[in-house]
Formats: sequence, C-alpha cells, structure tokens
Amino acid sequence: MRRATFATEAHVQFETIHPFLEGNGRIGRLLITLMLMDGGLLLRPLLYLSLFFKQHRAQYYRLLDAVRSEGDWEAWIEFFLRGVEETATGALQTAQRLMERFDGDEAIVRREGRAASSALSVLAAMRERPIVSLKAACQTSGLSFPAATAGMQVLQKIGLAREITGQRRSRVFAYTRYVAILGEGTEPL
Repeated sequence: MRRATFATEAHVQFETIHPFLEGNGRIGRLLITLMLMDGGLLLRPLLYLSLFFKQHRAQYYRLLDAVRSEGDWEAWIEFFLRGVEETATGALQTAQRLMERFDGDEAIVRREGRAASSALSVLAAMRERPIVSLKAACQTSGLSFPAATAGMQVLQKIGLAREITGQRRSRVFAYTRYVAILGEGTEPL
C-alpha cells in the first residue's frame, strides 16, 4: 500500500511542478538536469536526456503511465538511469571526437604558412562558439576586424568554416565539422 501512496504523493508533487498544458516534459527534463547539478552529480548541464527519451518514446510514455497508474517507480528509475548512462557515455565519446577533430584541424591550418596565425586564432574562437559572427570572433580572439576576416577566409578556403547567412554584411560563420559532430543523432526519427 505504501507504494501506491508514494506514487499518489509523487503525482501531486509532479502536477505542482508541471502546471502547464504543454511543455511539462521539457520542464521535467530540465529539472532533472538541474537536480543532478544541485546534488553534485553534474558540474555543468551537459546531460541531454531528451534525445534518449525521444529515441525510446513508446517506452518512455508507457513507463510514465505505469508510475501514474500503478506506482511502478522501479521500472521508471531503471529506464531513466539507463538513459543517464547512455547519454553520459555518448557525451564522453563526442567530447573525445571533438578533441581529435580540433587537433586535426589545427594541423591543417598550420600548413597555411604565414596566414595560419590569424586563422588559428579564429579557429580557437570557433571552438568556443561554433557558430559565430566576425565581430564575435574579433572579441573572443582579440584580433582586429581585418585580421579576423583574413583568418576566416583561410578557414573557408580549407573547408573548416562556411558562411551561413548569404549576406554581405553581418555575416555568420559555422565551424562545419564541429557542428556536424554535435548534430549527429539528432536527426528527426
């Protein structure tokens, strides 16, 4: 009987936290990450569980419904922890791949001779923000606008950056290989 009482109490608390008709799941997933940070289990909010839940949508809804209707918290917690493990493992693998990519891309830029200096500074700025304007690249790198422009031109020439607005002014550039790695697995199901 305690199990059902616990489930009812949790459901009431859940509705108190989730008062909206739409977006309750997103708020809940955000709260989970914030609770893990508050508990010292995450240093930064880098755990993106939404993708795992989306990939396992039927099971996600079935287990949530079982918590509500039967008080079956054990199955939900097991599913959730599997999601944390898979998400954390994937994040670690992505970080490792990005570090390898950064090292490889720096080596490519260094082959550009004298033009490499400003291009390396812009590339370092793009590691911090993979989608960036020239103005932001100047601020982050400390380069003048002409130097940042020259560095970005080198990155475009060797295929590491691409202009994404199609404009002549206020252009924005993407570190294409970085963005591609970050986007893997997020395609619509």
